[in-house]
Amino acid sequence: MGKRIDLHTHSIFSDGELLPSEIARRASVLGHRAVAITDHVDASNVDCVGRVINAVLDIRDNWDIEIIPGAEITHVPAEIIPKLARKAKELGAEIIVVHGETLVEPVIEGTNWSAVNCPDVDVLAHPGLITHEEARVAKENNIFLEISARKGHSLGNGHVVKTALEVGADLVVDTDTHAPEDLITYQMAEKIALGAGLPVKELKTVLKDNPTHILKEKGIF
Repeated sequence: MGKRIDLHTHSIFSDGELLPSEIARRASVLGHRAVAITDHVDASNVDCVGRVINAVLDIRDNWDIEIIPGAEITHVPAEIIPKLARKAKELGAEIIVVHGETLVEPVIEGTNWSAVNCPDVDVLAHPGLITHEEARVAKENNIFLEISARKGHSLGNGHVVKTALEVGADLVVDTDTHAPEDLITYQMAEKIALGAGLPVKELKTVLKDNPTHILKEKGIF
């Protein structure tokens, strides 16, 4: 069994229940190699990235888990996603997630398209009924599509996997953790991916190779 890499979690700095250190400790016990803390941001609170970084530095120095400061751009006008992504990176976010057009929230139409065309974005989270064209552009721009473990958002997983496989787009499995019980083991991530229609032969690529590639590209691993 591999070690989990989860690139989408939330702390008390947005709508999560856990401190960054609690996320780190719980993820470590579950066998994670790395976890990104990607709190919800818009123009009003993008500076919360700095507060996460303060905790991350202590954890990196003392615990055997990599904690990555990030941000999830959430429910903003699609046109400003590039501006906010750039701002979050300038403030120290190492992983940029965009809150995609999930089936269960009124995300602005055009969010997926804006995200896959933004070079600063790493992961398009729970992209719902993503189109083949959007998935192709994501592939071209090295943006990964998320298979979500989160209730509600996961309703689109089958479509996301099918579309990604048809165009060759890259996938990752993330939890979108908000509460302690949301974090999952590698074994559960495998089940979620298989349940979404991912072929067994693709498991290692999606669960291990793809998130590792993202972090290596950034010099984190």
